[in-house]
Amino acid sequence: MQPPARPRDEAARIAALRALLVLDTEPEEHFDAMTAYCASRFDVEIALVTLVDTDRQWFKSACGLASRETSRDVSFCGHAILEDRIMVIPDARADDRFHDNPLVIGPPWIRFYAGAPLKLSSGHRVGTLCLIDAAPKRLASEDLSHLSELAAAVSEELERRAALLERGPADT
Repeated sequence: MQPPARPRDEAARIAALRALLVLDTEPEEHFDAMTAYCASRFDVEIALVTLVDTDRQWFKSACGLASRETSRDVSFCGHAILEDRIMVIPDARADDRFHDNPLVIGPPWIRFYAGAPLKLSSGHRVGTLCLIDAAPKRLASEDLSHLSELAAAVSEELERRAALLERGPADT
């Protein structure tokens, strides 16, 4: 298993993530609707909105998975945030980085993974909108484009939510 590298801008990336004021918050309908849509639209068992923190990946929304977080060292999303493009693993058993990963050789038995980075307006990639399945899979180019657009929408919602929290309650 290959743990993910840390981005060059890790300190600034973590600061941008924490400024969103979203870690360890309750589930929210908007994000849950997005992951439910993704699971259905892309025909996968699991869809997640993940946020990659210092030592963990935390799930703002999880459709098809009961866990709320995993260690960053075993996360696929930790790898996915290293680049702007979607990371696709058609069969994790055939990928040297993941073939012996605990999430591949045990529950949730990941075979297929596609993670679109959640890129903020600052340029920091703070997490992913990802798709997971227990069977190998491939996505068509139009599916990848659609996943990328959905990830951009999640990023915008995270920033909109943070701006509203920063502004505080409206004066009445």
